Amino acid sequence: MPRTLAVLMDPIARIRPKKDTTLALLLEAQRRGYALSYMTHGDLAVRDGAAWARLAPLTVRDDAHDWFTLGEAHWRALGGIDVVLARKDPPVDVQFVYDTMVLELAQRDGVMVVNDPRGLRDANEKLFSLQFPQCCPPTAIARDVAELKRFVAEHGEVVLKPLDGMGGRSIFRSRHGDANLNVILETLTGYGQAFTIAQKFIPEVSAGDKRILMIDGEPVPYALARIPQGDDFRGNLAAGGKGVGVPLSDRDRWIAGEVGPELRRRGMRFVGLDVIGDWLTEINVTSPTCARELDAQFGLNIAGLLFDRIEADRA
Repeated sequence: MPRTLAVLMDPIARIRPKKDTTLALLLEAQRRGYALSYMTHGDLAVRDGAAWARLAPLTVRDDAHDWFTLGEAHWRALGGIDVVLARKDPPVDVQFVYDTMVLELAQRDGVMVVNDPRGLRDANEKLFSLQFPQCCPPTAIARDVAELKRFVAEHGEVVLKPLDGMGGRSIFRSRHGDANLNVILETLTGYGQAFTIAQKFIPEVSAGDKRILMIDGEPVPYALARIPQGDDFRGNLAAGGKGVGVPLSDRDRWIAGEVGPELRRRGMRFVGLDVIGDWLTEINVTSPTCARELDAQFGLNIAGLLFDRIEADRA
């Protein structure tokens, strides 16, 4: 009987297959003989205390124009699935939190969920990095506009962003004395209702915002430096940054060594660290990307490394 894997992800028809890490993971699972199933955010349910899902049989192909086929979806208990890949993109809103609670019921019934549902709830991608203050630049998080302005006045030039964004959206670069600072902070905090993060601006971002992929707490030996283009300070690929593979530096390996044991403890098997210069700025746990770019540039199989760990633990 084949092993089974279900993926929880955003609509597969909308992905960019050449760059999509979830597709790389699914292709590797299929190569290893897993029978694949697909579900989206609205396909989870609970029946009599057990996790259920509306699952569609899935076949994937490494084809930029025709990368998947879905069969007819049916409801079934998730407890009979071997592995669930939880790969829904942020925001980590209340519905996402509910998803993790359903997946935790599946985990109780013997399913390996990657990443761990409780870890997905607890490890906010902006806040979690601050559990390693020795690795981070000066940072403040607050709803209060005056507190954030105090931080800006202390550090001069800063980056401001929401706690639940991704892909470079709603990220602002500002400085003390900026005539737009008040409106930026009012917008991000919703006039004091939403936490906003302020970090000291790191000039080394011009050389790239590096994505370091961690597998079971160990770093892949190369990072993807996402280099800002033109007059945009953001390196995010979704914001137009250029991805260039680079070997890990000694500082990168030190940061990975500081963070890795805690990732393993929390069951966070596939994670992306964002590093600018010498500093850890984010820890991406919901749907880390950049595997396909690194595979292509260095002849790697990052998905294979992850499945080696998954299968070793299920043996």
